[in-house]
Amino acid sequence: MILELADIRIQPGRQAEFDAAIQRGLNEVIAHAQGFRGFKVNKGVESPERYLLMIFWETLEDHTVRFRGGPLFAQWRAIVGPFFAAPPVVEHFTLLAKSA
Repeated sequence: MILELADIRIQPGRQAEFDAAIQRGLNEVIAHAQGFRGFKVNKGVESPERYLLMIFWETLEDHTVRFRGGPLFAQWRAIVGPFFAAPPVVEHFTLLAKSA
C-alpha cells in the first residue's frame, strides 16, 4: 500500500467552493482509478487555505503511471485545479507502523 500525500494551497476565500469540488473529484473521478484504495482530506485550522489530501494506492505505479498518465488525471485537475494558489507538493510514503 502506498500513501500519496498532497499538500494543497488554494486561493483565499474559496474554501467552501473547494470543499465541494475536492469531494466531487474524489468521489466521481479518483474513486474509479485502478489501484485506488481510499482517501482522507484534512483542512487547515490555522491556515484555512491549506489542505492535506491523502490517497491510498495499491502500488506506486497505480498513481504515477496509470492515474497520472491516463484520462482521469485531466478530469481531476479540471475540477480542483482552478482553485490552486500554487501547484500541490506531492510525495509518496509506505507504512512503517500504526496504532491498533
